[in-house]
Amino acid sequence: MPRTGRPREFNRDEAVVAAMLLFWEHGFESTSLAQLRAAMGGISPASFYAAFESKETLFCEAVQQYISTYGQVSESFCDTRMTSKAAIEQGLRRSARMQTERSHPLGCLLVLSAVNCSPEQKHIRDMLAKERERVRNWIKDCIERAVANGELPDSTDIHMLVTLFETFLRGISTQAQDGVPYEKIDAAITQLMSIWDALSAS
Repeated sequence: MPRTGRPREFNRDEAVVAAMLLFWEHGFESTSLAQLRAAMGGISPASFYAAFESKETLFCEAVQQYISTYGQVSESFCDTRMTSKAAIEQGLRRSARMQTERSHPLGCLLVLSAVNCSPEQKHIRDMLAKERERVRNWIKDCIERAVANGELPDSTDIHMLVTLFETFLRGISTQAQDGVPYEKIDAAITQLMSIWDALSAS
């Protein structure tokens, strides 16, 4: 009779979610294998490596888990069913709401999990930078669409606006971690969007 093998000691999907929350809270380098294994139900090192191969592989899966769940708030930036202004504004407000919720770590995993990395982990920082660049390109495309369809004048400095909105978006992480409530960030977004109104009226 063939052996069926030993069943897994943990739910893999739940393990990735648990790892995501740890990386989100502590960062890639500061999250230890011991913490990860404990969060996964106290699994053995052998079970960990059999399931994920390495901490880095698990981190990559955790990042994709974040993008497909909490990170979906950024998809408003590429929603062409709305005006460009509405897409930018909704993306900022949804991101602020998500990053200040206390049902999970504060801020954005893509910003916080590799703020400080040793030279040996530069590839981790570069990987997260590519993910942030993807969102930056969504913002850029959104603003370019606004210029093309007349929402914004042809004289609009597109690169300046991209930098303005993305800098605000990434800065939400620090504000959230410092305890600034959603309501204050939301009010700041209202003021930020007045720049769009001024440009469109010019």
